Amino acid sequence: MIVRPRRLRRTSAIRDMVRETTLSVKDFITPLFVKHGKGVKDPISSMPGQYQFSVDTIVKEAGELWSLGIPAVILFGLPDEKDDTGSRSWADDGIVQRAVAAIKESLPEMVVMTDVCLCEYTDHGHCGVIINGVVDNDATLELLARQALSHVRAGADFVAPSDMMDGRVAAIRTALDQEGYQDIGILSYAVKYASAFYGPFRDAADSAPQFGDRTGYQMDPANLLEALKEAELDMEEGADMIMVKPAMPYLDVISRVREVSLLPLAAYNVSGEYAMVKAAAERGWIDGERVMMEMLISIKRAGADLILTYFAKEAARGLMIDD
Repeated sequence: MIVRPRRLRRTSAIRDMVRETTLSVKDFITPLFVKHGKGVKDPISSMPGQYQFSVDTIVKEAGELWSLGIPAVILFGLPDEKDDTGSRSWADDGIVQRAVAAIKESLPEMVVMTDVCLCEYTDHGHCGVIINGVVDNDATLELLARQALSHVRAGADFVAPSDMMDGRVAAIRTALDQEGYQDIGILSYAVKYASAFYGPFRDAADSAPQFGDRTGYQMDPANLLEALKEAELDMEEGADMIMVKPAMPYLDVISRVREVSLLPLAAYNVSGEYAMVKAAAERGWIDGERVMMEMLISIKRAGADLILTYFAKEAARGLMIDD
């Protein structure tokens, strides 16, 4: 007897019935970049289809995402000035704080998350305070907690520390609880690798380090067991959700972290992954839409519950057509 798995692939309806992994717009968190000004929607050259928005235009963009069924955004800020401690990151009138308040006023049900890190706000481009030429872990924790608190006071639903300082989840959780924000969640970039896939993001956020690199605090791409350790530590410190970043080159990491975590697991489909698909599609080398959907479903199949992706709007429209 010949076993014929092809019987379950014969028609589109049959394939839909037996599909093991499904993708939904509810899985998406859309990264957005916000800067000072009015009426701003500046294209990001290394990320076709992505923009730097001002507060007024980012509210409009969030409204379009919400109308497509996308439930959440995560905000990254471009400050009006930088210094050695990134002090504009926790200013009450900071750009992210203003954008959070504006989005929540316009779309109170939308989940607004904020990236918590100093790299976009420091003149040296590193994710923490520099002491004696290196990023000082413990001196950075208080500043990250101040930044997170300022975002929450503006109305953020979740703060998402991406700095990879040891102990930052506990520091932020303590600060939030002491101020009466026990119900505000933390999405921790628990497993963040020192990756070459971040290049276009650093262009978009103006956050490239001005000296050295981030290998002293972000993870070695060769390590898997370390990822499990990092995830476990952040869960113990009080994270409500954890994340693996990047996604595509680390599907094995997503799968292994999924096995050890009972928390919702996010994966960041990062700027370099997005840019490669867009560049190849523009040259006619690949079917960009099919590759996009295959990429996203593979991240979900590996074990991610949520996907931070620049493809969110495009993928949402594709899923609406499929339905």
